[in-house]
Amino acid sequence: MPAFVLVVIVLAVFFLGYRFYSSYLAKRIYALDPDFETPANAQRDGVDYVPTPKSVLLGHHFTSVAGAAPIVGPAIAVYWGWLPALAWVVLGSLFAAGVHDFGSLVVSVRNRGQNIGTLAGKVVTPRASTLFLIIIFFLLTLVNAVFGAVIAILFQSHPGAVIPTIVVIPIAIFIGQWAYRMGRAILIPSIIGLLLLYASIPLGQAYPVHIDSLANAIGLSGRTTWMLLIFAYTWIASRLPVWVLLQPRDYINGQQLLVALSAIFLGVLIGWEQITAPAVNANVAASAPHWFPFLFITIACGAISGFHCLVASGTTSRQLAKETDARLVGYGGALGEGSLALAAILACTAGLGSAGEWTSAYSGWGAASGGAVGHFVTGVGHFIANLGLPASVGATFAVVVTVTFAGTTMDTGIRLQRYILEEIVELAGIRALSGRINVLTTLAVAIPLALALIPGGGGKGYAFGHLWTLFGTTNQLTAGLALAVIGVWIMARGRNPLAALVPLVFLLLMTVYALVLNLGDFIAQGSWLLLFMDAAILALSVWLVIEAITAVNRERARARAPETDTK
Repeated sequence: MPAFVLVVIVLAVFFLGYRFYSSYLAKRIYALDPDFETPANAQRDGVDYVPTPKSVLLGHHFTSVAGAAPIVGPAIAVYWGWLPALAWVVLGSLFAAGVHDFGSLVVSVRNRGQNIGTLAGKVVTPRASTLFLIIIFFLLTLVNAVFGAVIAILFQSHPGAVIPTIVVIPIAIFIGQWAYRMGRAILIPSIIGLLLLYASIPLGQAYPVHIDSLANAIGLSGRTTWMLLIFAYTWIASRLPVWVLLQPRDYINGQQLLVALSAIFLGVLIGWEQITAPAVNANVAASAPHWFPFLFITIACGAISGFHCLVASGTTSRQLAKETDARLVGYGGALGEGSLALAAILACTAGLGSAGEWTSAYSGWGAASGGAVGHFVTGVGHFIANLGLPASVGATFAVVVTVTFAGTTMDTGIRLQRYILEEIVELAGIRALSGRINVLTTLAVAIPLALALIPGGGGKGYAFGHLWTLFGTTNQLTAGLALAVIGVWIMARGRNPLAALVPLVFLLLMTVYALVLNLGDFIAQGSWLLLFMDAAILALSVWLVIEAITAVNRERARARAPETDTK
């Protein structure tokens, strides 16, 4: 089947979804008010609360939530066949992620920019806030651990991508100073910055950065050394005001997304690439997990991701200049994520060569999960070669896109983990840590780093075969609780909550089912740490179901008139 046919169909469906369904959500469900004073204006402090143009904020929001997840998840899931993977990406983006991301942003904006964990206690039940803090802590630990492993693996295997990845940092800092300190337009400088980033790719290939000698000198592996350097960087980046590095780099990355998707889809068209992978894989190994429910857990950010509600309510809601901008930033960002997932599916089904070459690349679950990022890089390199550039340049381009997205997500993730630790410290009454920002940031870095570095933690199979599964279940559980908050908030205002409750029920069923199946696998493997984490997440899932049912029944019983939102 011609791959470009899928591009046209999916993008057309996404356009229709944004045009009609997001309009329905904006008017009838979330009732956006252009005159509502957003937290970015009411609580402006120049650090976290900063009114931001919607085009810049869309770049921040998308690249913060994207990371490597919409690439890795679909790149693994095509093992079961491209058709079920693509179907979930499309349906999930339209009817789950769009509702979830859009709603999380609106509910937070209507509540002074409070994060979704705090809102759970206010909207659902007081116990739900504690529940959400625990779930979020698990999720952020897994996100930062896995993405740190992704970047380390790519730097080790593609040293030519190191210099372009580093180059973007001073460029972003300069643009931040240009826009915030001088109050000047960001578009032209960001385009120049993006061109400089791409111009540095040949430089990176000419001077690849190897750290083996440094690693040998300190007695560590190259991958472990990269992880230490990466997490040290995130400590510094997460302590900077958002306008210094996070916002301008996100804006550059937002433009990079458009360039990357355009290059991939154009390469597919020019080469008239054919999908060589099976629509439904009939040769799945008996030892591999079944597609039901694990397809819906493996593809997280490409369809719906609980991490998005943390970003929407943790940083994005504090930068929204006008409430009506939430439609583009929230729902539009979800469709951008789905488009990146589409590109990943095409790279891993039409970019690896013949049907025989695809079968060799996806010979088993270990090859599918462990080689996911490599398959994406190879496929994109093949598409870029159709544009007249060397495949090696295309592969480096794909690595730079993946690493810069993952790095931005880690910057945001570490920042959010510090916020959560601050709340936990306050709730627990640990005065010795209260207000100790540097200490809390160090803990936010050290905890996921330790998980990534436990025995076997540097290996591809561990990071993507085990941690990725736990990330998926925790992620979907977080999304479920966010949808519960959104659904109850909608009901309290006398509106139809089905847009939030239908994906909520589906996610909870898939998550609980997957967690139960994982318990047996971890017991058989003797993976006691993973068993403990899985059991804890399962217990939280059951708790979530009880809290959600309680809150929904409470609102149905009250049947009260719409409330007035906090101004």
